Amino acid sequence: QRRVAITSGYYNEYKSYLRKMAFRSLAVRSAALCRRALATEASSNTFPLTFASPYKAFFDEAQVKQIDVPTTTGHVGILPQHVPTIAVLLPGVVSVTTEAGDIQKFFISSGTATIHSDSSVQILAEEVCDVADIDASAARAGLDKAQSKLSSASSEEDKAAAQIEVDVYERMVSATA
Repeated sequence: QRRVAITSGYYNEYKSYLRKMAFRSLAVRSAALCRRALATEASSNTFPLTFASPYKAFFDEAQVKQIDVPTTTGHVGILPQHVPTIAVLLPGVVSVTTEAGDIQKFFISSGTATIHSDSSVQILAEEVCDVADIDASAARAGLDKAQSKLSSASSEEDKAAAQIEVDVYERMVSATA
């Protein structure tokens, strides 16, 4: 009977030891995952941005404070130490807050944004223009024309192309508002 009591005491102690070791192992792995998930190499309140189209580079590793981009999952604000991410960009406004605090706004047609573990960001867009260069009345006229194309489209392919055109013009109109 005494032997059973000693054995169960050791057994409970052993179970407790195993639980502690499992917890420590999990804590170490979780900490490692957290370290990998955050861009911890950035040490200031700015980060380098490369922003370009096939025709022009707008920023070439310029230090910026914040970037806001339109993605397939919604608008994303990027700050130093952002989680490394790759995002597909939709037509819309990309806002860049420079190191001096100025906000520059660009309209893009589509593209990708890559946030690296060192906090550097690369934005590649197919077409880019300064929001100030958008003619609001021309954008509204284009929207009206695209909407009439959409309403008269007969094939699924024509409807899809017209819907894309409507989406782009709607975002251009809202960018100029």
